[in-house]
Amino acid sequence: MRDALKPNLLQTLENTPVLVHAGPFGNIAHGNSSVVADQIGIHTGDYLITEAGFGADMGAERFFNIKCRVSGLTPDAAVVVTTVRALKAHSGAHRIVAGRPLPPALLAENPDEVLAGSANLIKQIDNVRLHGVTPVVAINAFPDDHSSEYDAIRAVAASLGVRCAVTTHFADGGEGATELANAVAEAAEEPSTFSFLYPAEATLREKIETIATRVYGADGVDYQPSAAKRLDQLESNGFGGLSVCIAKTHLSISSDPGLKGAPTGWRLPVREVRLSAGAGFAYAICGDMRTMPGLGSHPAAFDIDIDENGEIVGLY
Repeated sequence: MRDALKPNLLQTLENTPVLVHAGPFGNIAHGNSSVVADQIGIHTGDYLITEAGFGADMGAERFFNIKCRVSGLTPDAAVVVTTVRALKAHSGAHRIVAGRPLPPALLAENPDEVLAGSANLIKQIDNVRLHGVTPVVAINAFPDDHSSEYDAIRAVAASLGVRCAVTTHFADGGEGATELANAVAEAAEEPSTFSFLYPAEATLREKIETIATRVYGADGVDYQPSAAKRLDQLESNGFGGLSVCIAKTHLSISSDPGLKGAPTGWRLPVREVRLSAGAGFAYAICGDMRTMPGLGSHPAAFDIDIDENGEIVGLY
């Protein structure tokens, strides 16, 4: 555990340094790497890129309102990653089942479906701007995408005055991310007007309701009696000044995984509230959520070793 406090220094195939430290699941926790790693990285390079996972409605919101509040660091720009596939999925035209192949129709050229699902991207861009941060849209390219579908996403971004870039870094490495890197560098030069979504002195209920209505687009919040009682206990015990972390599905901006796009006309159900005093936040469990992530029965670490020549083996 002593060594676990130290960030892990790795590198990409192109020798770019990478700090890997923490990274809890973004649907049930804050979904960000450690403040320690960011504090090291910000002092050792011209740019620090840090991940806030599971969508701008969760990872980015918590980065802004939990992590930035604790670390004192403020972002110069935020990259909103999208894919053609994701926007088609948010059109509601396809039934996607985990563990099964994607429907062939989802992979067919159809820029109209991309536009139909763009409400989700538009709301995520708005969620970044709620905090005064300049967004950049990154289109994560897949080999079976079509240029007309990229054009559709670019048109959406342009209509909002947002920079947009197609990135092929998975296949082409750093060279494939050049367009995106230039867009992010330009965005980072713009004046920052970063602000928190809610003040620390707001009540826990006010913080939850602010996130639910302004970030998720809910009409309001419904508390189970036990959750309401727990909130009252936390307030009376002096924890009202903490930030809040909302545990909900990552499959929708709402708490219902079946609602796609940017749904309205729904309410956020809070069934339980727990305290993470050491981490510095209270978290509300919304809907049917498991708080232990599903992991494989055979971790990849079991296959990693060093051979007789001192070479690392078992990395895939």
